[in-house]
Amino acid sequence: MSEHLWRPSRRRVAEALRAGVAPVAACGIALGGLTAWAATGQAGSPARIDVPRGQVLLPYGNTTETAAFFDIENSGDAVDELVEVTSPDTSARIALSRHRTTRSGAPYKDSVASATVPARSELSMDPHSVDVTLSAGPEWRPGDVVRFTLHFKHSGAVRTTATVIPPSARDE
Repeated sequence: MSEHLWRPSRRRVAEALRAGVAPVAACGIALGGLTAWAATGQAGSPARIDVPRGQVLLPYGNTTETAAFFDIENSGDAVDELVEVTSPDTSARIALSRHRTTRSGAPYKDSVASATVPARSELSMDPHSVDVTLSAGPEWRPGDVVRFTLHFKHSGAVRTTATVIPPSARDE
């Protein structure tokens, strides 16, 4: 009895190669993407947000509109975004804003959707960059503490406080 060795036809070899190309290509693309992600510094720990200081300016004159400023530290390896600010101590709308100047030099505020907190860095709000605009409570006095919740895109909600100060006490 003679043994017949089975040998695949060219068609079967071509089909097997075609079937294997897709998974190998997908793995190669995934590995390339992960390598690029790690090379750009995006791999590592998530954003770790801390808010060590907050200040709210006491409004002056006949207005209740004022601004709050926070120092936001991110000790993580990923960028995060501040997307909303809320407070149980004021019933009015709270907004993120940036102060701009017209060509003639007149200042105005411009609402912004978010504020970026860089990885391994901080966002220090001030009157020349981003801040939080809100209406002050009628009973607020210098030294009072106002509660806030800062909502981040990746880190979620972070509760903090801000001290009410007169505008002349704001250190820039």
